[in-house]
Amino acid sequence: MNKEKQQTITVIGFPIDLGSGRRGVDMGPSALRIAGLESKLEQLGYKVEDTGDINIEIMERQKVSNPKLKYLDEILKTSKMLAARVEKVLEQKKFPLCIGGDHSMALGTIAGISSYCKKNKLTLGVIWIDAHTDMNTDETTPSGNIHGMPLAASMGLGYSELVNLYGFAPKLKPENCAVIAARSIDPQERLNIKKLNVNVYTMSDVDKLGIHRIISRVLKQFKEKVDHIHVSFDVDSVDPNFAPGVGTPVPGGLNYREAHSLMEAIAECGCMSSLEIAEVNPILDVRNSSAVFAADLIASSMGQRIL
Repeated sequence: MNKEKQQTITVIGFPIDLGSGRRGVDMGPSALRIAGLESKLEQLGYKVEDTGDINIEIMERQKVSNPKLKYLDEILKTSKMLAARVEKVLEQKKFPLCIGGDHSMALGTIAGISSYCKKNKLTLGVIWIDAHTDMNTDETTPSGNIHGMPLAASMGLGYSELVNLYGFAPKLKPENCAVIAARSIDPQERLNIKKLNVNVYTMSDVDKLGIHRIISRVLKQFKEKVDHIHVSFDVDSVDPNFAPGVGTPVPGGLNYREAHSLMEAIAECGCMSSLEIAEVNPILDVRNSSAVFAADLIASSMGQRIL
C-alpha cells in the first residue's frame, strides 16, 4: 500500500457465521478489536476509522431451504451490503480492512473491489492465504457450507446467484489469483481447480520452496500484470499450535515466522490495496491468542517490523 496516498484505513466488520458449519466465528470482529487492532495500526502512523459491523441475521431466525447452499438468501443480501461498503471506501481513496466472520465474506469483498476496478479500468489480483482453496460449488460441496465456495464463485464457477452477486461476473480471472498454504482440498474441488487452472501453492510447496520464495514469485508476477492486489487471509492457514481459535483448524499449517514473513513481504512490496481477515473463532480460542496473532499479522502486512 502506498502510505503517501492512503493514510486512512477503514475497518469494516462482517460478523458472519452462516457460511460455516461452526458457531462462534461471528465474534471474530469483536475479538480482533479487543486484541488492539486499531492501536497497532495507529502506532504505524495510519489514521483508522472503524465503521462498525454490518448487521447479519442470526442462524436461529432462518431456515435452510437448500442443504447444498445453506443460508443462501441472508448471505447474498449481506454480501451485497459489504460489496457496496467496500467499493465506497475505495472510491474515497481509503484502504478497506474487512474483519470477519467466516470466509464467505470474500464474496462481498471481492465483488466490491472488482466493481471498483472495473469502473476504473484496473486489473484485480487476489492472494488467497488459506488452508482451504474454497473452490467448491453447490454441485461439489460435501457440506453445503458457502464459506467453501467464494473463490470459485468469484471466478465464475458455481451457483448463478453467487456467481452474479452484485450484478456481474466473473469478478476475478483465474490467472490473476494465487492460493498459498493450502492443505485441505476436497476431491471434487480439485477438479474445479484444474478446470480453471488456478495457481495453488500447497504446504508441501512451502516445505520445499520456502515461504519467502513463494510470495516473492507471486508478487513479482502480480506487479507485472495487476493494478490492485487484494489479500484474503484465512487465519486457519496458520498451524493450530499458533492459532487454535479458527473456524476450521487443520494441522500442519504456517508457523509463526512463516506467517509474519509472508505478510512482511507483502508490506515491503507496497502493492496491497485491500485486506480481509477471516475465520477467527473466539469460542475455540485460548485467551484471545488467535485474534492477537491475527492483529499482529495485519500490522506486519501494514509495515510493522522487528527492527
